[in-house]
Amino acid sequence: MPAHMRRTEDHYSRRAREQGFPARSVFKLQQMQERFRLIRPGARILDLGAAPGSWSRYCLQTLAGRGLVVAVDLNEPSFQPTPGAEFRFLRGDLFAAEVQARLAEWGPYDLVLSDAAPHTSGSHLVDAQASLELAGRALELALLLLKPGGGTAIKVFQGGEEGTLLARLREGFTRARAFKPEASRSESREVYLLGLGRSPGGAKSG
Repeated sequence: MPAHMRRTEDHYSRRAREQGFPARSVFKLQQMQERFRLIRPGARILDLGAAPGSWSRYCLQTLAGRGLVVAVDLNEPSFQPTPGAEFRFLRGDLFAAEVQARLAEWGPYDLVLSDAAPHTSGSHLVDAQASLELAGRALELALLLLKPGGGTAIKVFQGGEEGTLLARLREGFTRARAFKPEASRSESREVYLLGLGRSPGGAKSG
């Protein structure tokens, strides 16, 4: 079997396919949910860079018929929402002014998620910087659109400067920390920055 097929068909990939999720990334969110209870009953959730849709589908499933999931991406999710919690998809650039205006109309949100990643170049330094910029803009949206007490989880590639984002999280949330789910590939340099308890005051690590 070719190496790239061995890489994609691991334990989590097989489980995702068997359970009808478009991508293995669903288990990263599941593990964060089990650890931090990000998704609450009736929550309004914004999923940035949502395609192919595993995180949105998991949110809808976890909401169990109550709440709202708004997904944003240039590409449509590859799943059909089932009846229950409301689902809205907005096609477009995450950071275009018209997209942000629509998101603000539909907000505020209890949870802002971003599993978005830049197109990789093969250079760790270049990719880490691009990821840092993307994650920083996702954090700006989260700070703008979250309700008091809300939370966020944002992916970033480790490259030495992600601590600057963690410091910004500590300024805007009562708890802030970095977390790498077990479902992340061992060779992956990704980490998730979590902010819990949106507040205008200071914060502490959690």
